[in-house]
Amino acid sequence: MGRYFDTSQISLAGRTFAQAETMAGQYFRLRPADWKGHRYDVKTLAFLEKHEVREGAFAHLCRYQYRKERDDGEGGFHFYRICLQDNRILDAVERAHSFIRLAPLLLYIAAHELVHVVRFEQGAGNFDAPEDEKSGEEQQVHRITRDLLKPVTDPDLGLVLDCFSNRYQIGDLMQ
Repeated sequence: MGRYFDTSQISLAGRTFAQAETMAGQYFRLRPADWKGHRYDVKTLAFLEKHEVREGAFAHLCRYQYRKERDDGEGGFHFYRICLQDNRILDAVERAHSFIRLAPLLLYIAAHELVHVVRFEQGAGNFDAPEDEKSGEEQQVHRITRDLLKPVTDPDLGLVLDCFSNRYQIGDLMQ
């Protein structure tokens, strides 16, 4: 049985995604209306489908295609689902023994996943890239996420950024 976010943690996740969306919008120079073209939703572990649950990740990004039947063959769109893996996130915070706090970790995760969404929508990244190209995309997204979050002067976020730097890996906290 997995561990799930409680109502206050779900509320915190919602606030951090709103903050990350604002920051990503500023970084990529997106207007608020531009986000309507970057369709995404966020689900926590309790609401995920089986194929949306992933071991070894704090979040998993899925892309879905919605096709609308029209005579001219046009129509439809795709959207992204950011699948938060509550159990992995809570486990990392617990194992870090107060070294990593939930709010800054969620902010990093939210910003990271939104950077993916923007890059895929703008064609700067390829959602369907072969496995051997995905690590390069991840490194690029980690770099952009760190740059996007640098203006935040929060020592707890600084610790999370250090964990995602080249010096440390967040996985080191989970051993």
